[in-house]
Parts: sequence; structure tokens; C-alpha cells
Amino acid sequence: MHPKKIVTVIGARPQFIKASAVSACLADSGQLREVVVHTGQHFDPNMSAVFFAELGMDKPAYQCDIHGGGHGEMTGRMLNEIEKILLAERPDAVLVYGDTNSTLAGALAAAKLQVPVAHVEAGLRSFNMAMPEEINRILTDRVSRWLFTPTDGAAAHLAREGVDDSRIHPVGDVMFDVALHHGARTGSDGGMLGSLGNQRGISAGRYCLATVHRAESTDHPQRLAAIVDALTRFAREIPVVWPLHPRTRAVLARAGRLNALAQALVLVEPLGYLDMVQLEKHAALIATDSGGVQKEAFFYGVPCVTLRDETEWRELIEAGWNRLAPPVEATAVLAALRASLGTQGRKIAPYGAGDAASRIVRRLASELQG
Repeated sequence: MHPKKIVTVIGARPQFIKASAVSACLADSGQLREVVVHTGQHFDPNMSAVFFAELGMDKPAYQCDIHGGGHGEMTGRMLNEIEKILLAERPDAVLVYGDTNSTLAGALAAAKLQVPVAHVEAGLRSFNMAMPEEINRILTDRVSRWLFTPTDGAAAHLAREGVDDSRIHPVGDVMFDVALHHGARTGSDGGMLGSLGNQRGISAGRYCLATVHRAESTDHPQRLAAIVDALTRFAREIPVVWPLHPRTRAVLARAGRLNALAQALVLVEPLGYLDMVQLEKHAALIATDSGGVQKEAFFYGVPCVTLRDETEWRELIEAGWNRLAPPVEATAVLAALRASLGTQGRKIAPYGAGDAASRIVRRLASELQG
């Protein structure tokens, strides 16, 4: 029996991480053959090529180089290119991850061509329709045949929305698979932490790691100012290391805040996966607006402050690992950072047993070969 063909559409850092686990299982299955499409949504080498190298992934079969512009423009261009690829490849299924424009474009292109869609990390909800990611994930769930959910809560959201049980497959979180495998590769010696120790006196367990990239943070001057002012004040108490996303750097430069910020905080370029894991594992606290980094903080037992109004990962809030700090004004964000430093949540295991990728591949192989 010939292997069935899966076209995987990815384009952003979190998707590379998730795909690394599933792609490895697809390669080992013998029943499925994967063709990877990289939309180019994240195009900076530090946010793209280095991830493929560090995570042991093959070079994508297709590189679309689509980035920049508004959400509609970007998604439309991706939809056009992905449709051409699907017509040429004629896959048996399309696999998408998460909630980016690449996710939605891949799912829509497949659905319009009557190709079944598998959505990894399905069922998450922030209940904030002002977030582009919320729109992307809801629409992707609607057109997907296989909904692979990372948590019981995500599966429950889909059930409440009337999704048939046969489409919902609770498998656990593939990011947990990756964290178990690659987290063991990073110690506190050498690497990025070693460089920061030599250059800036940063040491394990004695710094805050910050990441800010979402449009809801960078495109609203008052919210970004609240984050910057809080981190600047917090840096007087504990060093703050901030890998700057290209969009965030550009916004801060236009606002004339970059030079002063570089004096107060430890600003670094976007990091490869292993360097980021090392800084996450050995931080005293993580402050982020990223959904993936919230979970990675939990995987490594580090308290987290989420710089947003809500989070999809409610279980981490309820267990005390995460704290919401809407960036409305700096004093409240600073108070959340201070309150979270040195805390630990209660022991929970909401993300499966570290075998989500193999469960996804077994399900696809069974149904496609059957």
C-alpha cells in the first residue's frame, strides 16, 4: 500500500516547534509521506531557518516568502499560493497548527478543494474576537475534519459549540512532547546564558525573561508604553532580558524609546529555539504575551506573567503558575511582576503524557489508510 500524502502548512516560530515532533513521527510511520509548505510568515533567519536546523527538521519542500502587509492581504496571498501547491501535489490531507494567518490560509485552501484538514491545537478559545488569532482558530476548527485538542478544556469548548464527537480527538500538547525532548539538551552552562553571564553578569535563576510580539501589544502605543515602563522599573530590582521581535524593535525605534530601553534592559536579537529554551528554563520569572511561552514557562517550572487581557491556557491561571496583567497602566503590570517572582503553582498535568505527536500520526494513518 502506497503511503498517503500529507501537506503540512507552517509559517511561524510556534508552528516550527510543534511540527518538529509530528514531522518526526510522520517520517517514522511508513504509512504517511509529508510535504512541508513554509509560508514565510516568520522570515527572519533567527525566527525561521535556525529552528529547522536546531529541531532536526528537513528543509521545506515549498518556501512561499509571504510576509508583511495587513491580515487580509497576507492571508489572501497565502491562500492563493497554497491553493496552487495543493493542486500540484493533490494530497490526501492537509495538516495545520495553531492560530496564525498561515493556519487559516492552509485550512481554507484545503477546504475549498475538498481536501480534509487536520488541526493541531484545536479548540482553544480566548473569547476575544478582537484578536486575529481567535478568528483564525475558530474558522479553522469549523472546516477541519480532525480536531486534535491539547487539553480537556479545549475539547469541551468544541463540544459546547456543537462539534460532533467523531471529529474531536484529545491527544495532549505537542509542545510538551518537544519540551521533554529538547529541554534535556540545555543546561545552565554555555550557550546564550553563558554569553550573557560573561558580557552582562546575568546568572541562572536571577533574571526575568520578557517577550512581546502580538499586534495587540505593539500596535497600541499606550499598552506598549505600559509594558516598557513596567519592565524598565522592574529591571532596577532584577535584570530583564528581552529578545526583541523585529516588529517590536521597529515600533520602539519609531517611538524613540529604543536607546533608553537598551540602557535599562538587556536587549538581544531574536533567539533560536535552544537558546530560548535555555533562558526559559533558568529564568526566575517570565513576562510574555505569547501563548506558547506561557506553556513553556510551566513546562520548566517557572512563574509567568501574561501581558494580555486574557489567555487560552486558563488551567495555568487556576493552578497559580500564570498571572494575567492587562497592560493598561505600568503600575499594575509592575505589581503583577513583583507578586509573581518567587512563586510556584500547584502540581498539575493538563497537557498529556508527552506522546501527542505519535497519537496524531496513528489517528491519521488509521483513517487515511482505512
